Amino acid sequence: MTNNRPQTIQIFLPDGSPTSIKEAEITNRLMKAVLFPRNKLKEVAKRELVHFTGVYFLFGTSEEEAKPIVYIGEGEDCYTRIQEHNRSKDFWTHCVIIATKTDEYTKTDAKFLEHYCIHQAETIGRYVLYNNTGSKKPSLPETREYDLLDNYDTLKVLLATLGYPLFEEKRKSKELFYCKGKDAKAKGELTDDGFVVYQGGVCTLKESPKAPEWIIRLRKKLIDQEVLKQEEGVWVFQKDEIFNSPSAAAVAVLGRPANGWTTWKDRNGKTLDELKRR
Repeated sequence: MTNNRPQTIQIFLPDGSPTSIKEAEITNRLMKAVLFPRNKLKEVAKRELVHFTGVYFLFGTSEEEAKPIVYIGEGEDCYTRIQEHNRSKDFWTHCVIIATKTDEYTKTDAKFLEHYCIHQAETIGRYVLYNNTGSKKPSLPETREYDLLDNYDTLKVLLATLGYPLFEEKRKSKELFYCKGKDAKAKGELTDDGFVVYQGGVCTLKESPKAPEWIIRLRKKLIDQEVLKQEEGVWVFQKDEIFNSPSAAAVAVLGRPANGWTTWKDRNGKTLDELKRR
């Protein structure tokens, strides 16, 4: 699997706008990604690669979900499949299509990548998976599977570079911080895209009477998504969960307003603020 190493990624803007269509590739790799906003669906049809066999990712958000949403699919002509989703799915705002520059994938190759990507997205849990059903793993020679797993590593990097870290592991380091309160005890770490609270963290059962509405809504979303489950009079994290700030992570654990930069402390009692901002 991919190790963190220096890589050169080339991004091309076909119409010159950094918020419009983008093509991305690792210069010494066979794969290429095309990102486009939904309102550029007709314009992106001019890009040859979107008509190749490959996998695609529809990204969006919802007021009902605490996390962003993704739909993962495959197609012999990806653009045709996206046109169908444009008529049937409302949630998505952006799409990324990934294929080989020379259209070398077979239908079976694309099915394998779709299956593996769905499995990885479910395991890592950064996004809510919109797919209603799983994908059946197709039969492939063992050697081809390893080739495609190598391709997955490239796909993972391209997606993250384009702003969608769908397959990036949540835990990055061993620099741990702890948050403690009445009936609450959790640990986690500061990462590139937020603060991760680790599975097994314990949260207070009830919010403080002075807790503002947004804290109540945040915890309710975590409960509705089964990130938090009640066990013996407390809420317990069932999986690692990324929050957009240390403070959001702290209020989820404590059920009250809190400054996460001073609430999260290392084993020696030094705050996140002391170690990371001063």
